[in-house]
Parts: sequence; structure tokens; C-alpha cells
Amino acid sequence: MVSDHKMSERPMIHDDFLLQNAAARRLYHEFAEPMPIIDYHCHLPPEEVAGDKRFSSITECWLGGDHYKWRALRSNGVDERLITGDADDWDKFEQWAATMPKLLGNPLHHWTHLELSRYFGIDELLGPDTAREIFDACNARIASDDFSARQLIEGSNVVAICTTDDPCDSLEHHRAVRDDSSFDCKLLPAWRPDKGMCPEAPGFNAWVDKLGASAGTEITDFDGYLAALKSRHDFFHAEGCRLSDHGIETFYADDYIRNEIATIFENIRGGEPIEDEDISKFKSAMLYEFAVLDAGRGWVQQFHFSATRNNNRRLFEKLGPDIGCDSISDLPVAAAMSKFLDLLDYEGKLTKTILYNLNPRDNEVVGAMLGNFQDGSTAGKMQMGSGWWFNDQLDGMRRQIECLSQLGLLSRFVGMLTDSRSFLSYTRHEYFRRLLCNVLGTQMEGGLLPDDTTLVGKMVKDICYNNAAQYFDFGVEPVLA
Repeated sequence: MVSDHKMSERPMIHDDFLLQNAAARRLYHEFAEPMPIIDYHCHLPPEEVAGDKRFSSITECWLGGDHYKWRALRSNGVDERLITGDADDWDKFEQWAATMPKLLGNPLHHWTHLELSRYFGIDELLGPDTAREIFDACNARIASDDFSARQLIEGSNVVAICTTDDPCDSLEHHRAVRDDSSFDCKLLPAWRPDKGMCPEAPGFNAWVDKLGASAGTEITDFDGYLAALKSRHDFFHAEGCRLSDHGIETFYADDYIRNEIATIFENIRGGEPIEDEDISKFKSAMLYEFAVLDAGRGWVQQFHFSATRNNNRRLFEKLGPDIGCDSISDLPVAAAMSKFLDLLDYEGKLTKTILYNLNPRDNEVVGAMLGNFQDGSTAGKMQMGSGWWFNDQLDGMRRQIECLSQLGLLSRFVGMLTDSRSFLSYTRHEYFRRLLCNVLGTQMEGGLLPDDTTLVGKMVKDICYNNAAQYFDFGVEPVLA
């Protein structure tokens, strides 16, 4: 507690938060809560883990780079200077505190108070009247000797983290962490080659040059381009990478022939304008080539789709990408997804795959599609990803859980991830686990699941950790006891 005044009710964040019945409470406290965390998709800067980053204030730790909060602040009428501008830390935090009472019903209200409770021991509600006390208490905690990037990771019981890394990255920070025996958590790279399939982007040719330099070669044609990507893919594998990630607006599966793509690439490198049809064919070719690379190494491939990005030109030109101006796309996905997966499956080149849909209308599309390509080689080979981004909240996660239950095998689900740039986001795993246990506990008490805590509890442990430990080749062991 920050202040001594008596609260009229118990804190919002308490031992049984979100757990609405006895079965849910048993499942969470006995089975979910003790399990370690595998955070197989996030955007943490590897250099901050390697350097064991310390933070100057709660504002840097909490509000810096968090576009979820930036969107909320703008919606509450806060001037941009007090969000991403040059205002001082207290002024920015004060605005966030003033916005908090307006966020009732928004997942940010839950996330904020869960993080305050878990990392700072603060159970008081954040608001204008408590802002200064909480700001000072958080900063005192941040200044203590045991508050740093690595200590937050270890204190959250995280055993493996996968960052998001460009093929040109040196991965030097991952190596530094791997070589440091004092830190037990694995920091692993994840291959994110989005820039390699976007010829319409102004910086594409410069990126290809950078790729060539990182691969130690000059890229003069399409074959050389693929060879350079293969070289970097091999390098990532040698550095411990075992999965890729692709951010696409939709799936691309146009018909093409190899010579067409070679000509398109030559035209791109020559600075010639290219038609939309050629862009789509190039994207289709590269999505296929990346999938073939992953299959050759036995990696997991992840596809995050249906985001439309950088909608606000004014803010994009001022601040760049990832500043809270992205939203949900409504492009069709089913036909191209089916064609893409079918081609890989037919050729024996479909590796383990996770699909994350941003548009919730596509839950059933994904849930039904996955069953077409399960092949008996790996339990849960084709995965419906956890509720992502705008679906990363109670209703979105519940709908994903229920869809997967109805159309696939929830018991084989590899569970939650943070998808975050913040070291305070491991409470997202707790949030998910509490929701999962509440859903299953409610079904147990309603007679929809057996009243067998041991049976359902094993399923909970598997979803929270064991399935991911077995699905990914990260060298971490499941908890079988």
C-alpha cells in the first residue's frame, strides 16, 4: 500500500482476481500459478537484456514506447507533447494517472494495476489523487539494487525469451547473454524478414545492400538474393534461432514462374517502377521461399496478419511507425491462406505453423483451416495463436480459447506470449492463465467438463508451459510432476 488510509473494499488485484468460482481458483493456484514462462514472441530490445538495463523512472519504464498507452492518452485529449514529446517524466506520468479513471472497462486498467501490484507492491488505484505517491514509490523501487531488466525477467520465472530480429542483425547481444553463466534465462533470436518481401517500400534496395554486406556478398540477381537470405538463415540457426515471424496484411499466393520473379527483382534493383500485380507476385514468391527455408531447418513459422499500419500520415511523418496508429484490416484471408498452406503441404515443406489473426471475425476461419493441414507428425503442428494485439484482452482471449476448443484441440495449445517491448509485461501471462482457469473452472462447475481437478489441471499446466516446452526446440524441459 502507498498510503495508510483504510480502503473500503479489498484491492482490485487480489489472490483470486478473475477467478470466479472454486474450481477456477483450484486450477489457477495449484496448477497454473507455479509454472515457468516461455515468452516465444516479444519485442524486447536484446541489447537491454545483455546490458541488464536499469531505468531512470517509472515513466521511462512504463510509458516509453508503449503505443497502447499512447492511444489511450490521445483519446483522453492529452496533448502529444505530454505523450511522446519533450515534457518531463512527472508531467507525462500525471497525465497517465489522470487518464486511468477514464479507462474503466479497458484492458489497460487491469494491466496497469496488475503491474503495479506485482512489480511495485502497490494495491492502490492509480488516479489524480494517488499519482504523486505512486510516482514516488515506483521511482524508489526502480532505484533499488534489485530492479533491472534481468532481475525482472528472473523474478517473473521466465526461462526462455524470443526477440524479433531482422536478418541483417549481428545477434551480438544474444551471444553475450548466452555466454553469461550468471543469467539463467535463454535469450533467443527470431527471424523476422518482413523487409525482404516489401519491394514497394522506399528503403528496399538499401536493405538488400545491407543484407548482402551482412552475408559477405554482393547481390546482383535474384539467385544471389536467395543465397544471401539462406546464408543469414543458416547464421541465425547457428545462433540458436528456431522460429520465424512474419507480419503480413494478408496471405499472398499468386501464381508465378521463377523467371518472372527474377525479372521483377532486376527491375526493382534498377529503380524501375513496378506494378501492383508484380508486387503481389514478389510477395507470394518470398513468402514461399521463407517457408521453405524454415521447413528445411525444422523451425516454427509464425504469421501475424490483418493489421493495417501507419494510418495517420501526420503522426507517421512526425514520429515514425509503431506509435499507436495501426488498426484491424478487413482484407479476405481464407482463399490465399488455403492455397499457400496447401502448396507447402503438397510439397512436403509445411513446417510447424502458428497463425495469429488480428480481425476477430477470422477466428473460425483460422480454427477450421488448421484442421486441414494437421498431418500426424507433431501434436498440435498447426496452431491457432493466442489473442493478438486488439484481441489481447478478456473477451478476445476468451473467444480464441472457445474457438480453439470447438474446432481443434485446446489441450495442445502452446499458450500465451507478451508481444511487448516492456519488461513489466510478464503479467500478461498471469492474466491469460487466470482467464483460462476461470473458463475451464466455470465449465467444470457447469457440468461441461468432468469435475476432475487432476485431469483438467494437467491440461492447464500443458497450456501454460509444457506444450510450448515440447513444441519449440529451445532446450527447456517440461514440468511433468
